Amino acid sequence: MNDQRVPVTLLTGFLGAGKTTLLNAVLSDSSGGRVAVIVNEFGEAGLDHDLIRESSDEVVLMSSGCLCCSVRGDLARTMLGLLYKRSQGELSFDRVVIETTGLADPGPIVQTLVNDKDLKRNTRLDGVVTVADAANGMTTLDSQFEAVSQAAGADVIILSKTDVVAPEAVAAIETRLRDLNPTAPIVRAIRGENAHQHMWGVSGVRHGVTQTEALHWLQTPSSAPSDPLQNLSGLVLKPTDSAAFSPHDNRIRSVSIVLDKPLEDQVFDDWLNDLVALRGPNLLRVKGLVFLQGIDAPFVFHGVQDIFDDPVPIKDWDQSDRSSRIVIIARDLSEDRLRRCLRPLAKEAEMSLTNAS
Repeated sequence: MNDQRVPVTLLTGFLGAGKTTLLNAVLSDSSGGRVAVIVNEFGEAGLDHDLIRESSDEVVLMSSGCLCCSVRGDLARTMLGLLYKRSQGELSFDRVVIETTGLADPGPIVQTLVNDKDLKRNTRLDGVVTVADAANGMTTLDSQFEAVSQAAGADVIILSKTDVVAPEAVAAIETRLRDLNPTAPIVRAIRGENAHQHMWGVSGVRHGVTQTEALHWLQTPSSAPSDPLQNLSGLVLKPTDSAAFSPHDNRIRSVSIVLDKPLEDQVFDDWLNDLVALRGPNLLRVKGLVFLQGIDAPFVFHGVQDIFDDPVPIKDWDQSDRSSRIVIIARDLSEDRLRRCLRPLAKEAEMSLTNAS
């Protein structure tokens, strides 16, 4: 069944990284349909006036058919106001982009979309897009832990200003960003050109997601361990080079697990409930694709801190691959604690393999 809810993209990023430039590129292009952009203040957005068709106190209409509005009161009330006008035929848009301030933690906004019943019924999170810049990104990551969190929590990272720095500097920040978030694609974009092509449909938790898209969403270099002994537990920790980067980076750890046998539903539910209860505030991202015993189709799930959206089944799945994959990106948790988070699932995998043999 097609999901008729309005897709919402959360656009976050470093101070001065180029969110405004990217917004203008999005608003001048019609390939993604009509876009409603919610910004904190019009003055901060710096909209290109050549794109503006008409303006009121609440909404700026763009020549492309897109629209832009500023947050009035809280975010939920602003979004519900737009959705109401859309239902009444006063406004027309196909998707929403929420642009945060440069130091905003995306977690609370994601929680708003999932927690508010009216928003959850009418919208769905289409992905978190973080803009980083090659020129000042290293300094920002050193000085602002919020920027580190933004990079770690992204579905895709747009890397700007790659044309004004040396190639080795671009390579260095890409390496650093991959260490913070091994599953997020990094897209180079100069002045926002073509970046919008990588902004839509970047979350794996959506109805109609394909097997290829779901696996790409979870792809990490540690998903296929080279050490055969690691396959016994399926547990791999993404290392961080503490000598190379800022102490801020050392506050972020990512861990992934691959399970070759389906899990008992109660085992998985208990594990997830315990994880949220014990580590919820430190969970920047938990996402996965899981097979449960007795169910042919896997499902994808995603959560931030203690809030998880409804899991989505993937109907058209190649049954030759029945491996579950889970990725955790967390802050202020030691390597040992992260390993302990996944130990119950690793033990379940070992028991399943033992029983099967």
